[in-house]
Amino acid sequence: MAKNVSAIEMLGLNRFQRFGYNFLNFFRLLPGRIANLFVKIGLFFKNLGIKTGEYFRNLVVGFKEGTWQTRLTYLVMGFSNFTHKQIARGILFAGFEVAFIIYMILVGGKNLSMLGSLGVVARQIDDFGVVTYVDNSFRILLYGVLTLFFIAALVYTWSLSVKQAITNQKLDEENKKIKTDKDDLHALVDRDFYKTLLALPAIGILVFTVIPIVFMILVSFTNFDKDHNPPINLFSWVGGSNYGELFNFTAGGASFSATFGEILLWTLIWAFFATFSNYFLGMLVALLINKKGIKLKKVWRTILVLTVTIPQFISLLYVSKMFGENGIVNQTLIDWGWITINNKIYFWKDPNLAKVTVILINIWIGVPYLMLMVTGILMNIPADLYESAKIDGASPVQQYFKITLPYMLFVTGPYLLTSFTGNINNFNVIYLLSGGGPSDINLFKAAGKTNLLITWLYTTTVSDNNYALAAVIGVMVFIVVALISLIVYNLLPSNRNEEDLA
Repeated sequence: MAKNVSAIEMLGLNRFQRFGYNFLNFFRLLPGRIANLFVKIGLFFKNLGIKTGEYFRNLVVGFKEGTWQTRLTYLVMGFSNFTHKQIARGILFAGFEVAFIIYMILVGGKNLSMLGSLGVVARQIDDFGVVTYVDNSFRILLYGVLTLFFIAALVYTWSLSVKQAITNQKLDEENKKIKTDKDDLHALVDRDFYKTLLALPAIGILVFTVIPIVFMILVSFTNFDKDHNPPINLFSWVGGSNYGELFNFTAGGASFSATFGEILLWTLIWAFFATFSNYFLGMLVALLINKKGIKLKKVWRTILVLTVTIPQFISLLYVSKMFGENGIVNQTLIDWGWITINNKIYFWKDPNLAKVTVILINIWIGVPYLMLMVTGILMNIPADLYESAKIDGASPVQQYFKITLPYMLFVTGPYLLTSFTGNINNFNVIYLLSGGGPSDINLFKAAGKTNLLITWLYTTTVSDNNYALAAVIGVMVFIVVALISLIVYNLLPSNRNEEDLA
């Protein structure tokens, strides 16, 4: 099925055969694509080197041929803007340079110089027993990372300042008009309004997403744990030893590597069932409620909506107690005579039963939301398609697989992807129901059998205080989610031609 298929042959395949062909063909072509990726990376760095060389040559030429205002701008950012009455630009450039100098003097310089060692002396005790904390590895690493980003921002801002100085000089020589502050303000609310809108989100992504990811990656190369926890003790760089422990496939038993593999497998199984059970059951409920002849449709929808409005923190903790050893479920079964007091069902102590239970309870949580979302999409499917199918003698099942399901998959494909990746990181359901348990002494530090990677990361951080290994888990979660997202996104029908829906 993975052999090359012509466009005419593709037209003869049904929708599922097309998906199967695209799926197998993706992996068949994957080695070649990886090779092309490395070629493109090489070309990227080659072009980057060429452009960097041209950039520095232009800087040198600009300095040699520049006026005194342009040359002074190389040292004092925004000077050319001030001399050309671009006061707002000049204030921004000069203010950024002043802020950088002050930051480097007070904070950045010291922490950047200690980034290689992450501190020398954690604390000192004088003759009177007074403890003075000197170096803090966490603070050194954090401010060191911020300083590196600050330096990169300065270089970029300095290049803009110099570029504007050279541009202003050329405009002067050609007797052309130079933009004023009024022109800049008008552009920010008109032609360049997108820059105004995207500025704050871009800064937010940098501060709250990019910098934490870089910090987490760097922590994974340290020995930051309860024995090396600032400010009492320092932690240091350990290279790739943490990743060596993760990829030590020869280690068995309760090793970090074996535990990671087991939890990763359960995480993917959980994400699969949590995503598709809710999806198809939610679609089924929506179809049943929307079916002609069903009475009290608004009542059924309202009842299902109520389960969405209740905070999960309350409902999941309550359900967890219901299925506990002495919960209402066991007590009811005892009252009915189905089980005895000495033969209770241990929902959260039996590993397999706990996994099945969290999946079933997650259905109760997710189906109402899917029902609401799917209801709106089902109403947009042209009724003519169903009428034509009935005339052709198609049964309700055939109509579902030929019309409803393909339409739903086309429209909700991106949602399925985000739902799947979201369930990989679904902290609430697992932690509030089972707490990741039951624990198993055969796993690394008695990890829980229902732990997902995200809940294992949490317990590794909070309970074990092993921040380095938690950072390794976080990096691997990022890689797994990124790979799944890239592969599945390229296979989604909605990412291809709209003609696939026809």
